Amino acid sequence: MKTLALALAACSAFGASAVETRPYSGDLASEIRSATPAWFGYVFEGTPGDHGNCCQDHGQRCGCRLEGGSSEVTGEARPAGPVRLEDDAAMEVLFRVESNRVQKIRVFSRDCSLDSGGLPLIWIANVPAAASLAYLRTFVHAGSPGEALDGAVLAISQHADAQADAILEDLARPAQPATIREKAIFWMGAARGARGLPALKRILTTDADDDIRDKAIFALSVEGQPEAIDLLIHAARDDPSAHVRGQALFWLAQKAGQRAASAIVDAIENDPDTEVKKRAVFALSQLPKDEGVPKLIEIARSQRNPEVRKQAFFWLGQSGDPRALAFIEHTITR
Repeated sequence: MKTLALALAACSAFGASAVETRPYSGDLASEIRSATPAWFGYVFEGTPGDHGNCCQDHGQRCGCRLEGGSSEVTGEARPAGPVRLEDDAAMEVLFRVESNRVQKIRVFSRDCSLDSGGLPLIWIANVPAAASLAYLRTFVHAGSPGEALDGAVLAISQHADAQADAILEDLARPAQPATIREKAIFWMGAARGARGLPALKRILTTDADDDIRDKAIFALSVEGQPEAIDLLIHAARDDPSAHVRGQALFWLAQKAGQRAASAIVDAIENDPDTEVKKRAVFALSQLPKDEGVPKLIEIARSQRNPEVRKQAFFWLGQSGDPRALAFIEHTITR
């Protein structure tokens, strides 16, 4: 009860903000400008799914402070006009501006209450998706402030408009700086669903940079589409880098399932690199015990590579599973 009372108290403090609504002028770059500190924002149609982009306190959803201090707050800092989209996936993007430069870009769910800390909060109505994406794209370059760069890529990835996919693909191309490529690749997997898979597949099969392919593997690991497992299995078997093959095996283990387990066992049996085999044994240890322990026992019993057998015994010992302990005892005492 005391914890709940504290949570409710933390969610009750709200500072009023000066809110103004403006029509879209046709040029966001000229509209989102202020010599003194201010926040600008607008609503856009987001990708389908659960958009829980709001602050929490003790597990309770609250609003967000935009300026310093605690990030939890409730209240309503919105114009009274009809800016809500009918689509449940409505999102909003906020820009902190000072000296006519955007310093930060943040993305929230449409129903998340905001407190701008007393700074003016200007909402721009009816911004077209194409204009929003084109404006956000201007912040994705090496010289952009970090919080603007990160926020811009995130905001692009949340747009339902198909142009967002084209922008992310362009940002992931080899001509871009590695840090920008990595951000675009992550959000292809985390936010774009099935539309991100063709680009991730192309990166895995054609990109010469091992680190970039590694990032694509991680993006696939957070991708909710069934086809992502196919790409992880392909990388685990065929990627030229032992490190990337090992990473694919690790993330396959987090997916579990019979196909993932089969691909991991196949790597133990057929991969030419001992380190990859050892990573595959570790991957087996990450599977649910009813899937992983019997396979680890079989590896420990029959694997010819002594380093791989040693790894299997190690992870069997770590499992604490009665079947594993019985097998180890039998092996020691026979």
